[in-house]
Amino acid sequence: MAKNSKQTSKAVASKASRILKDSRYGKDSKSVAGSALAQTRPGKKK
Repeated sequence: MAKNSKQTSKAVASKASRILKDSRYGKDSKSVAGSALAQTRPGKKK
């Protein structure tokens, strides 16, 4: 099985986060935003 090394950029992840929080967007938009966030690198724990 090949490993997917592509990661979502911080700018796209930020926009995706805003879409998920905004009630004006539909379920399809939120589904795409969720997929984008799932492909981000885990943040550093403080």
